[in-house]
Amino acid sequence: MSYKHLIAIAFSVTVIFSAQAQKMFTRNATVLFDATAANSPETVKAINKSGTCVLDKSTGAVEMAVLIKGFVFERALMQEHFNENYMESDKYSKANFVGKLENPAALDTGKDGTYKVNTTGTLTIHGVSKTVTVPVTFAVKSGNVSATVNFSVASADYDIAIPSMVADKVGKSVNISITAGLEPLKSSK
Repeated sequence: MSYKHLIAIAFSVTVIFSAQAQKMFTRNATVLFDATAANSPETVKAINKSGTCVLDKSTGAVEMAVLIKGFVFERALMQEHFNENYMESDKYSKANFVGKLENPAALDTGKDGTYKVNTTGTLTIHGVSKTVTVPVTFAVKSGNVSATVNFSVASADYDIAIPSMVADKVGKSVNISITAGLEPLKSSK
């Protein structure tokens, strides 16, 4: 093998590892939603601790998905109604977001600090896709990267009907909070 071939192989390996190091991933993102109506004595909240998220730092591309049946409520009956009547989770099994950071260069994962970056993309819930822009706060500390997102969506925008008999308990707007600790994506060998 010639010297030029060795340099070409070394360069290719470096590019491949560098590209993989640009991607960050988690299978443990926490998604919390609160659909409690104002002045309601009953809380309508659920949590899912198994959201997946991939961030490509080089392009700013972001993808996130969460299984609807993974949301856990305090009351089993509320969880059953959520899955069967509101979200139809057998038909619409997941919610996802595919988008891009508006300014990926603003996120420096090699330097401790807090970075605020908007991301714009397509949010799909209950089979309905809408373009949204949401702020993401990244925290970098000692090489660890975490992301926090807080935003609201209107149930009606995603064809989620709220029956009149529970309209005083379930809000028309749903507050969503996401936290994700991101790690470098490792290649599968």
